[in-house]
This record gives sequence, structure tokens and C-alpha cells, in this order.
Amino acid sequence: MVHKKIKTAMMAALTVALAASAANAGGLERGGYNIDLLFDPSTYAAEAAATYVNPQRKLDNVVDTDPSNGIGSNGRGAGKTNGVGDTEGYWVPRIGVKAGFGDSVDCMADYSQPWGAHTKPGANWMGANDNIETKIESDNYAATCSYKWDVGKGQFRIIGGAFYQEVSGFKERLVTPVLMPGFDGIGRLDLDGSGWGWRAGAAYEIPEYAFRASLVYNSAVDLDNLGGTIDLTKVLLPNGAGGFVPGTKYDVSSFASMPDSLELKVQTGVAPGWLVFGSVKWTDWSQLQVIQITPNSTLDPRNLPTSLTLLYRDGWTVSGGVGHKFNDKWSGAASLTWDRGTSHGYGNQTDTWTLGTGVSYSPTENVELRLAGAIGLLTSGSSVGEDVKYNFGNDIVSAVSTSLKVKF
Repeated sequence: MVHKKIKTAMMAALTVALAASAANAGGLERGGYNIDLLFDPSTYAAEAAATYVNPQRKLDNVVDTDPSNGIGSNGRGAGKTNGVGDTEGYWVPRIGVKAGFGDSVDCMADYSQPWGAHTKPGANWMGANDNIETKIESDNYAATCSYKWDVGKGQFRIIGGAFYQEVSGFKERLVTPVLMPGFDGIGRLDLDGSGWGWRAGAAYEIPEYAFRASLVYNSAVDLDNLGGTIDLTKVLLPNGAGGFVPGTKYDVSSFASMPDSLELKVQTGVAPGWLVFGSVKWTDWSQLQVIQITPNSTLDPRNLPTSLTLLYRDGWTVSGGVGHKFNDKWSGAASLTWDRGTSHGYGNQTDTWTLGTGVSYSPTENVELRLAGAIGLLTSGSSVGEDVKYNFGNDIVSAVSTSLKVKF
């Protein structure tokens, strides 16, 4: 038996959690959902964290499978086919505050960016008709509370909350070959939408043994008001009489749901100052297959529909690690995480293995500084689509994270 309070044993586990969650997960996941601050034993706590992630996916043996709208027939000459840099680095911020009310109720409010993506292979590779640049961003505002009571040697806690989410993004790709100066053939789609979600869960804690097990479900977020524009003003479209006319910029609408998820987390003390922890998370990315986008007005025949093809499968993330409290000021941790890729024959999101390490420093009882890092392997594979096919080898993803927590 380990007589260590959860207050001190959690320090090391939280350190490495920052790094382990930083590396590329499947689908559009970035920061995901994190309510660990809710369990802080202090009456009041505030935390700010920032993580920088640098995926380095390279595409090789690129083949334009639809030359009619591809770079091979646009007058520029052959595009790049090997060593195409597909991914861009990004920041993931998180801010949260927590308050305890009596011995039973805890509440937290937080801001995060759970979803996102940024790929930018550019306009001069052989797959420009599939993607030139795609960027998706999100903002999530959440409130979560819990109520706990004594059960046996520990405490049982029920958890509930709600969140409001805003999602926006754009995609540029080559729609038609270049036919004359002033028309580069590139079209752009802009979309944004918002929606509400909720969470519910339960946890059981035995502070004497630094034990905690939690199961939390986060609902899907329906983006019912998803809309934006398609800009084809740099594209020449067939006019049906053997000639061409410039495209238009027009309003469009669509629908998508950001995925629901279920996560189980477990931790326990195993020796004085030592903690082991693990988690399993399922995310319903398979609901994002083909997103249909329709013009708000079809009076102009140049207002064409389009679609976003994702073809994701469900994501699974499994993580485990160990933390150690060296003394009253220093803690450290290490973890290994496996994330099942959401691509299966289309796209380049294959399995990822990530090793995370971190340290926590508490100069006083009220302040905690954390620094964590991660290095991961993006496994190899291939993709075959209607416009382009390619393969890719094993690539590297790295991340660094820092945070500050104040509690009293």
C-alpha cells in the first residue's frame, strides 16, 4: 500500500500528459478534450498551457490520376513527385480555472482548441488537383462540474458539463488547368460553423493510494449552420459551346458533426513517490466520410456543388506511463502512446507511436511549472484517390509543451 496523497502523486502524471497528447492524433484531433484540472485537490486553481507540434510527413511517388484537372496539363510542366512536404507545425493553447465549493462540488471553465489541421503541399506538386492548402481551426468554451461523496475507502464522483464549439477552415486546390494568363485554375472553399455539445462521466478516487479511475463521454457537436463561400473567379469553366467563361464566387451550405468520444483513465501509486497511469480513448471519426457542399442558389449554372472527401475510420488511442516524485519540488514522468491511424487506403494518417517525457517544478506549494517533450513515429503507407495517389515512408513528429499552474 502506498500512503501518498493524490495531490502530490498527480504532479508527475500531468507533466507527461502534456507531451503524450501533443503528437498528431488521427482525424482532425489536436488538443482534444482535457478535464484533469477538475480533479485538482486545491480549492482554487488556474492553469495555462501551450504546446507546439511539428509533424514532418513527406509524400513520394506522386501520380496525378486525373490529368484533365491536374498540373500535368496546365502549362507549368511536371510537378514535384518526391519529398513533398505535406504538413505544417502548429500551436495548441489551453486555459482553465477551477473552484471547489464545500467538500462535494468542483467546477471548472476552460478554453481549448480540440480540432484542427494544416496541410500545405503547395501548388507545384503532382497532386495540386487534390490539395494545395487546407487549414481547419476550432475554439471550444466549456464548463464542467462534479459532485462527489464517500463510498468505501474512497470517493465516487459524477461529472457533467457543456461546451460551445466554433469550427472554421478553408481548402484550395487546382480545379482546372491554366488556360490563359490571369486564370491560375485554383478554387477556394471557405466554411465555418458552430454548435453545442455535452459531457458526462464518473470517477472513483482513493487518495490514500493515489488511485483514480475515470470514464468520460463527450458528445458529438452538430454544425447545423455550416456555411461559407466557394471562389472560382480564377477558374475558366466550359460554357457548353466550345468556349470558356470565368467562374463565380457564391455562397454555399453544408452539414458536419465533430465526433463524440469516450475515454477511460486509470492511475495508482505503486511505491512511495511512484505512480503508474494509463488511458484508452475511442473517437468516432468514422462519421466523417464525404461532406457534401451545395450552392445556396443554382440560378447561375456556374455555381457548382462540391464535396470534401475524408473517409476516416474510428480512432483509438492507448497510452501508459510512470511518474516519480523526486522531492517536494521536482517530479518527472515518461509515457508511451499508440494512436491508430484514421486513414485506411485514402490519406496519410497512419498509426503513430509517441514517447513523451517531462518534468514538473514547484518552487512553492502554490505554483507549479511544467516542461514536456515528445518524439513520435508516423508509420509508412500509401494513398489512392480519384485525383492523386502516392506513398510515404516512416516520418517523425516532435512536440514541446510548457504550462503554469497556480493553486491555493
